[in-house]
Amino acid sequence: MPETKQCQNCHNSFVIDAEDFNFYDKIQAPAPTWCPECRCQRRMTWRNERSLYKTKCVLTSKEVITCFSPDSHIVVYDRDAWWSDKWDPFLYGAEYDFNKPFFIQFRELLGRIPMPSLFNSRCTNSEYGNHNGELKNAYLVFATWQGENIMYGAKAHSCKDSLDILASQNSELCYEIVNSIKLYHSAFLENCENCTDSYFLYECRGCNNCFGCTNLRNKSYYILNQSYGKEEYFEKIKEFGLESYKQLSEVKQRFIEIKTKSLHKFARIYNSPNSTGDNLANVSNSKQCFDANKDVRDSKFCINATQSMNDSYDGYGVGAKVDLLYESVDTGVSGSRFYFDIFIWGGSDVIYCYGCHGSHNMFGCIGLHNKSYCILNKQYSKEEYEELVPKIIKHMNDMPYVDKKGRIYKYGEFFPPELSPFSYNETIAQEYFPLTKEQAIEQGYSWKDPEERNYKIQIPNDQLPDNIRDVEDDIVNKVIGCAHAQLSTSQVDNPDRLEPACNEQCTTAFKIIPDELQFYRKMNLPLPRLCSNCRHYQRLKQRNPLKLWHRKCMCAGKKLEIRNEKLETSHQYQNTIKHFHGDNSCPNEFETSYSPNRQEIIYCEQCYNAEVV
Repeated sequence: MPETKQCQNCHNSFVIDAEDFNFYDKIQAPAPTWCPECRCQRRMTWRNERSLYKTKCVLTSKEVITCFSPDSHIVVYDRDAWWSDKWDPFLYGAEYDFNKPFFIQFRELLGRIPMPSLFNSRCTNSEYGNHNGELKNAYLVFATWQGENIMYGAKAHSCKDSLDILASQNSELCYEIVNSIKLYHSAFLENCENCTDSYFLYECRGCNNCFGCTNLRNKSYYILNQSYGKEEYFEKIKEFGLESYKQLSEVKQRFIEIKTKSLHKFARIYNSPNSTGDNLANVSNSKQCFDANKDVRDSKFCINATQSMNDSYDGYGVGAKVDLLYESVDTGVSGSRFYFDIFIWGGSDVIYCYGCHGSHNMFGCIGLHNKSYCILNKQYSKEEYEELVPKIIKHMNDMPYVDKKGRIYKYGEFFPPELSPFSYNETIAQEYFPLTKEQAIEQGYSWKDPEERNYKIQIPNDQLPDNIRDVEDDIVNKVIGCAHAQLSTSQVDNPDRLEPACNEQCTTAFKIIPDELQFYRKMNLPLPRLCSNCRHYQRLKQRNPLKLWHRKCMCAGKKLEIRNEKLETSHQYQNTIKHFHGDNSCPNEFETSYSPNRQEIIYCEQCYNAEVV
C-alpha cells in the first residue's frame, strides 16, 4: 500500500508507492526519509561540472586543471597518473572503526586518498572541461560525449564546429541551440530536429531556411510562420540585421513573446509507454524521469539516463547496460547492484563507493580498480567481507551520522552534502535548484565566494562593437567585462574590479579566443555580452524544471484566452480543426513540467498533434 511520509529535509509530505516498496525490498534497503526532489538535490551536491581551478599534480608536479578547489583539501593527481599503476590505493585504507559513524570514516578516507584532477575520458586538447568523453579541441565544454571543435557547451553530444549549446546532439555549425537534434548551420533553436539554415525556431521538425517560427513540420522559406518565395525570404532575412547586437536583441525579445503564445505539448515524450517526465525517448514504464533515452525501463527518479538501464531508482548521469542502481551519480557501464555510488564504471555489488571501476563486492572504498571484497580500501577475504558488511550496516543504524541541521543519516541515505568536497554553488545543484548564499548556508550547505581575480578590464561591455563587421582582429584575448557584472564598491583602490551582479556563477569578465571570433564572422553574428557561465544559465532557463505537476489539457474546443493579471496582458489561441472532444473542453489529464502558473498554452498529445502534426 502507498505510504505518506514527511521529508526530514524540507518537511513536506511525499508518497512512497507500493511499487517503490517492492524495489526497496529487492535491494534490501530501507525506504527513503527524504522526498524525491530533496534526494535529487542532495546527489547533485557531489557533482561539480563547471568550476575549474589550476593546481599541481602531487605525484608528477605537472600543472593541471582540476574541479577540486584548494579549499577542498583534496589531494589531486593528474588524470592519467591517477588511472596508472604508479600509486597504490590500498596504502590509504583503514580498518573499520565501530566508534565512529561510517560517513565520518569515509570522509577521512576521501581527505587522504588522491583523486583525479578531472573526470574525463579519451579527450584531446580539451583540458578545459569536465565529465567529458572522446572530445577533440573542446573549450569550456562539460558533461559531453563525443565531438570536435566545440566551445561553451554542456551535454552537447556528437556535435561539431559549434558554440553555446545545451542538451543537443548530432549538430554542426550551430549557435545557441537547446534540446535539439540533427541541426546544421542554425542558431537560436529550441526543441527542434532535422533543421538547417534556420534561426529562432521552437518545436520545429524537418525545416530549412525558416525564421522566427514555431511548431512547423517539413517547411521551407517561412518567416513568423508565414510562407515566402525563396528570393523574398532572403531579402526579408537581411532586414532583421542579425549581425548587429542591438537588432539581434530585439529579435530575441520578440521571439520570446511569439514562443510564449504558441502551443506547447505537455511533455517531450516519444515512444515511451507508461512513462512520465520530460525529454524521454524510447523509454518504458519509467516514472518521473528526465532526459532519458535508449531503452530505459522500469525506473524512477532518474535524470540523464541512457542505454539499457533497467529497474533503477534515483540516479543522475547513469546507465549503459545497468540494472538495480539506486541513489548514484555518474555510474553505470555494464554493471549491477550499484547503491549510493559516485563515479563507478563497471562491476557489481558496489556500495557507498567513489571512483572504483570494474570492481565487485565493495563497501566504502575510493579509487580501487578491478578489486573485490574491500572495505574502506582494506582487502578482506570473501568470508571476512560477508561477515563484516552486515555489522557495518547495523552500526550505521545504531550510530548514524547527524549533520549540522540535525538530519540523520543511517544506512540507506546518500552521502551528506556537508561532507562533499564541493561547495553548493560549485555543483550542478546550483543549476537545477538555485540558491543565494544566504539560503544555501541556512539550509546547511557550504558556499564558495568568488576568488579575487587579478585582471584589468580592457574593454568595458558597453564599448564592444555593435556589428560583427566592425570587430577588429586585435580584440582576441582582451579582457571584456561581463554585462552581468558591476563595479566593486568595496575596493576604492581598484575601480576596475568587477563583482557579480547575478546568481549565475558569473566570472565578471571573459575573452574572445581566435577560433571563436572566426565562428562569429562565419555565422555573421555579433559578439556576446555575457561571460560563458552567464550564457549557460540563460540557456538553462529555456528548459523546464525537474519537477512534475498534475494538470488538465487547456484545449477549450474552439478559442482559448490566457490572461496574466500581474502583467495585465492576454493572448488567445484558436484551434484550426475540430478535435475529438468537439466544442467541449478536452478531458485529458497528464503530468507535466509546466507549472500551473505558467502562461504557455499546454495541450495534451492528442490535441497538440491535431493542431501541429
